[in-house]
Amino acid sequence: MSSPVESSGPTDAPVPAPTTDAPPHKDPAMGFTRAGALWTSLIAGFLILIVLLMFIAQNTAPTDLQFLHLHASLPLGVAILLAAVVGGLLTVLVGSARILQLRRSAKKHLKAAAAAHR
Repeated sequence: MSSPVESSGPTDAPVPAPTTDAPPHKDPAMGFTRAGALWTSLIAGFLILIVLLMFIAQNTAPTDLQFLHLHASLPLGVAILLAAVVGGLLTVLVGSARILQLRRSAKKHLKAAAAAHR
């Protein structure tokens, strides 16, 4: 008996039957995302804040501070934390000034290079 579908000859490749032992389809693992990095940073920040809170709570003895002609009495933990914050702000200030300086220099070189190509 012949079938109504004609075969085109020996060039037809047999189609393999689907197997049932294949693992189910899984979505690929998520890579690096900004939201994931933000979440990790928030967790790390909260852990640091917890450690700082414990440090301040354990160092409550009053300490006399003198700077120029200013006098203050603060708990030791607060005084050390205040010194760290002021040091960090100074670092940000100096770093920001350097970034602005580099941006101005880059703009100047970019304009000079654009003028040279004209």
